[in-house]
Amino acid sequence: MTPVVEPTLRTEALLHREGVRYVIGVDEVGRGAIAGPVAVGVCVVDATVGRMPKGLRDSKLLSEKRREELAPLAAGWVRYSAVGLATAQEVDEVGIIAALGLAGVRALVAVEQAGAEFGDAVLLLDGSHNWLAPAGVTAIDVRTRVKADRDCASVAAASVIAKVHRDRMMIQAHETAPHYAWRSNKGYASAEHYAAIDVHGPSGLHRLSWLHRDGQTDGVEVA
Repeated sequence: MTPVVEPTLRTEALLHREGVRYVIGVDEVGRGAIAGPVAVGVCVVDATVGRMPKGLRDSKLLSEKRREELAPLAAGWVRYSAVGLATAQEVDEVGIIAALGLAGVRALVAVEQAGAEFGDAVLLLDGSHNWLAPAGVTAIDVRTRVKADRDCASVAAASVIAKVHRDRMMIQAHETAPHYAWRSNKGYASAEHYAAIDVHGPSGLHRLSWLHRDGQTDGVEVA
């Protein structure tokens, strides 16, 4: 069995030693769903944060129960946190990359309004593509890193917080439209989900441009 890689604060600590005051961990969830919003989590840490919550991981490596337990611990551990959203309609209107940018900007505005300062900050963005730049995030030093949600504690925290926030939204939506089984699939593609769309038609939470799109995965979150 391949051992689970635990995130650390090594990258963040190195940046702090270089004089960076804030490190901003950013990750998205819901990118590959066919229903519901895309969510971007933002977690801000500085050199004074203590040890990360025990068991913190990339959200995809945790059970739903463990994510629920860790989300409030992660939010209490970091200096600032927020989740930004872009709706299914916005995904349809502007495309997924621009929608990610909208959600990311909304999360960054929220932590800035809470007191975070970006003049002396580095943003760690999970992945290899800086989708924040087209949204106008150019004043912050954005550094992309593949598997940052696995390796960097600030990004793992952002992943967990965003995942729990979005999952709760889909579970709440399930109560008014249980035939789509959003409680279990969280808006991702599955045979049951598509069968419900065939019978009941799409809802206001569905991304119409994504329905029956080639290459969708059944019930698996696309990072």
